[in-house]
Amino acid sequence: MANHKSALKRIRQSEKKRLRNRYYHKTARTALKVLRSEEDKAAAAKQLPEVISLLDKLVKKNIIHKNKAANLKSKLTKHVNKLA
Repeated sequence: MANHKSALKRIRQSEKKRLRNRYYHKTARTALKVLRSEEDKAAAAKQLPEVISLLDKLVKKNIIHKNKAANLKSKLTKHVNKLA
């Protein structure tokens, strides 16, 4: 276990950040799953900008890499456009 006060504080901060990042990441994964399972094109088209915004926020907070977000956005857009 850490001996210095600053190290103990860093451990507390890291744990808070880890839990916060885990929450954001899980929320995004759920939103992606919901959008992928959507069958109605109008509903999917309405959800797409919200999911894209969510991914952009994750990139801004360094939770996911910008290229991963770009790939996900591309695949989701193709999925929505493919719906009948």
